[in-house]
Amino acid sequence: MGLDAWLTIGVLAAILSLLATTNLPSDLAMFGGLTLLMIVGIVTPKEALAGMAEPAVLTVASLFIVAAGIRETGALHLVTDKLFGRPTSVLKAQLRMMLPVASLSAFMNNTPLVAMLLPVVTEWSKKLRISPSKLLMPLSFAAMLGGLATKIGTSTNVIVSGLMLAQLGRPMEMFELAALGLPAAIAGILYMVSASRFLLPDRKPALNQLEDPRAYTVEMMVEPGSSLEGKTIEEAGLRHLSGMYLMEIDRNEQILTAVGPETKLLGKDRLIFAGIVESVVELQRVRGLKPATNQVFKLHAPAGERCLVEAVVSDTCPLVGKSVREGRFRTHYDAAVIAVARSGERIQKKIGDIVLQTGDTLLLATHPSFVDVQRNSRDFFLVSPVEGSAPVRHERGFIALGILGLMVLGLSLQLRSEVTIALAAAGLMLLTRCCSTTAARRSLDWQVLLTIAASIGLGAALQRTGGDRGIAETMVSLAGTNPQVVLAVLYGVTMTFTEVLSNNTAAVIMFPIAVATARSLGVDPMPFVMSITVAASCGFATPIGYQTNLMVYGPGGYRFFDYTRFGGILNLIVWAMTVTLAPIVWPF
Repeated sequence: MGLDAWLTIGVLAAILSLLATTNLPSDLAMFGGLTLLMIVGIVTPKEALAGMAEPAVLTVASLFIVAAGIRETGALHLVTDKLFGRPTSVLKAQLRMMLPVASLSAFMNNTPLVAMLLPVVTEWSKKLRISPSKLLMPLSFAAMLGGLATKIGTSTNVIVSGLMLAQLGRPMEMFELAALGLPAAIAGILYMVSASRFLLPDRKPALNQLEDPRAYTVEMMVEPGSSLEGKTIEEAGLRHLSGMYLMEIDRNEQILTAVGPETKLLGKDRLIFAGIVESVVELQRVRGLKPATNQVFKLHAPAGERCLVEAVVSDTCPLVGKSVREGRFRTHYDAAVIAVARSGERIQKKIGDIVLQTGDTLLLATHPSFVDVQRNSRDFFLVSPVEGSAPVRHERGFIALGILGLMVLGLSLQLRSEVTIALAAAGLMLLTRCCSTTAARRSLDWQVLLTIAASIGLGAALQRTGGDRGIAETMVSLAGTNPQVVLAVLYGVTMTFTEVLSNNTAAVIMFPIAVATARSLGVDPMPFVMSITVAASCGFATPIGYQTNLMVYGPGGYRFFDYTRFGGILNLIVWAMTVTLAPIVWPF
C-alpha cells in the first residue's frame, strides 16, 4: 500500500475514534475527514461529493417522505395496532415487534421497512411507557437479520447474486441463503430479548424526564361508529398515556369519575383528560377521537392545514372575564380553544364554559398564520406553534396503505430500481395529499442523509487508493492454508469493512478475493461467497455500519458505544454460526 492508502486508513481511524469518544455528530465527523482527504489531494471534490447523488441517498430521502405520509395519515396503525398489540413487558414488546419485522424484511428491503416503522414504534413505546432505546436498535437489527433469509432481502444479496452469475456461472437461488440466514435470525432474536435488559440503555425521552407546569384540561369525543366504540379503556390504549391521564367521562350529562380499565366506550362519550402539550398532540392522533368542541369544525382553515398553537392570555385581552363561548373566541380570532392550562390546576368546566383569566395558556386549533398575525398582539403575552401538531388525515389512511403496498410489491418483484420505486411512492404521497409539502420537508433527516453520502465518499477514497484491497489481502495471507481459518478471517475482514464503509461496498470488494482465495486452496468457493454475503449485511457494532442503524441513532438517544456493546456480541454470534454452518451446507 502507498502513502495515500495509509493516510486514508488513518483518517478513517480518526473518524471512528471521534465518534466513539466524543458527542460530535456523525455527519460533521465524516465530512470533516472527507474534507481533509480533499485538502491533501487524495480525492477530488467531485469524487468526495459524488455520494450526494448516489441512489442510496435519494432512496432514503424518498423513504422519509413515504414514512411521513404513513405517519400523517396514521395508516400503519390500521395494521400495527393488531400486530404489535399492547404487551405488558419489554421482553414481550420486543418479541411482538421483531418477529413480524424480521419476516417482512425477508421479502422487502430493510431500509424502507425501518423508515416506515420508526415513527410507529416510537409512538408505540410511548403508549407502553417503554424507553424507545429498548426497541429501536432491536428494530434495526431484526430487519437486518430478516434480510438474510432470501435473495431479495437486501440489495447486497441481489448484488452478490449478480456477481455469482458473472464469475461462477449461476445466480443465487431465492432461498439459498436461508440455510445461514434463518439460524442467524433465530439466534439473534433470542440473544436480543435475553441480553437487552443488561446491555441496552434505558434512556427516557425528555417528555418523561421533565415536569411540565402546564397541565392542560382537554375534552375529546368518541366518534360514533368508530373503531373505539365498544372497546374498553384498556383495549383503546387510553389507560397508560405518557404525560396524560383520563380524569372522567361525560356520558349524556352523567359524569363517570371512577374510570376503570374495563369501562367500555360509547359513541359521543366526552372524555376529559389532563396532561402536557406533547400528550395532547398524541391524543389527537388517535383514530376515533375528535375534539369535543364543535367550534373546530367551523374554522375557515381546512382540516389538513390546521395546527396547534399555544397562546398565553394577557391582561389587556378583551375576553378576560368572559367565558370562551360568551366571548365568541372562534369568531374573534378564527381559532378554536381545545385545551386550557391554568397554573397547574384542574379546571372543573367544559371548554366553552371556562372563564378566561390573565395568564391562562390556551391550546388553539387554527391556521399557522395565526402565529404571525397575533405574535405582536396585545391580547397575548406569548404565541408559539406546537411542533408536529398537524391533524392526522385518517380519511386518507387506506390511500397511504395502498401506496405502501404498491411500493413493497415493486421492491419485492424488482420491477424498477429501488430509487425509482421509492421516488414514485414519495411523489404519490404528495399528489394524493397523504403528506403535505411542509411535512415532507420536515421529515428529511439531513444528519442521516449527509452521513450516508460521506460514508460513500470515504469508501470511494479507500477503494481509489487501494487501501481496501491491501488490508484484505494482508489479513487473508496471514490465515495460512486451513480453509476453515481462512473462511473465518474472510468473514471478519468483510464484517470490518461493513462497519466502516457500506454493506454493498464490502461485498463488492470481498467477492473477488473470496473466489480467488477458494480457488487457490482448491476448494468450492460457495461457502466463502455465502459467508461474505452474510458478513456484508451484518454491521451491528457501529451506528454507521448500516443505514438502518443511522436511522434509529437519534430517535433512540443512542451513543456510539451502545452499538459496540450490544451489537458487537451479536456480530460474534452470527460470525461463529456462519463459519460453522457454511462448510456443512456447502462442503469444501
